[in-house]
Amino acid sequence: MSRDNRLLGAHMPTSGGLHKAITSGYEIGCTTIQLFTASPRQWRARPLSEEEIRDFEQARRETGIDVIISHDSYLINLAAPNVDVLQRSREAFLEELQRAEALGIPWVVTHMGAYLDSTEEEGLKVLGESVRLLLKQTDGMRVGIALETAAGQGTNLGYRFEHLARIIDAAGGSERVGVCFDTCHVFVAGYDIRTPEALSATLDEFDQVIGLDRLKVVHVNDAKKPLGSRVDRHEHIGDGELGLEAFRALLHEPRLQHVPVILETPDAEKMHPENLRRLKELLNGE
Repeated sequence: MSRDNRLLGAHMPTSGGLHKAITSGYEIGCTTIQLFTASPRQWRARPLSEEEIRDFEQARRETGIDVIISHDSYLINLAAPNVDVLQRSREAFLEELQRAEALGIPWVVTHMGAYLDSTEEEGLKVLGESVRLLLKQTDGMRVGIALETAAGQGTNLGYRFEHLARIIDAAGGSERVGVCFDTCHVFVAGYDIRTPEALSATLDEFDQVIGLDRLKVVHVNDAKKPLGSRVDRHEHIGDGELGLEAFRALLHEPRLQHVPVILETPDAEKMHPENLRRLKELLNGE
């Protein structure tokens, strides 16, 4: 994929309608975007109207931004030990998948959840059951579930590649289960990616444990906290513990050329254009 066609973008706001995320992204130079298809702090959302879907498709055509990623609600915990929370989470995520399918979005990124007052082993078991159930409920759909690598704060699952591999196995190896690789999360979880050599070694391990064919989305965020700290604090590109060279290495890594790269850095409205500019400079060798 040429540098001009590289999929670089950001998580964009949907104020004024879902289609606004696409047009706003286009205006700051995105070639891909991520968005919430409903409020990330509510359990239920009203169904999408035909007009919303039509406006979304029109914005897609007019901007040429075709690869669009969705992120699920922050409330969802597909590993929850509480039966009521687990049921609500599964119902909410089913709606996430249905909305994404209606909008032609290929992947819904989800955090792998937290086991809370249970155990890591039990949490992984429940999460595997959740993913398996959701795939069954959406059989025939094209949209997939992208499990996001985690920083390892508290009881959050997904901070080891083995966690993700286990859920993929629990889902029967379905092609509709992929991975979102978050640079901040991976780094603070203990995987070094600060140099081309370190990144290559981490991707080799990812390939061995999970398979690089499963890597569907990359979240690019610098990290406020050091390697292995397991503290999830995003920083602007080049301003954190990862540094510019980590992102130069990532953007020039041949195995990641086709994967959409999405910013989730702080102060989105003010800083997304600047962070996107930094990424493009690194991509173009500046």
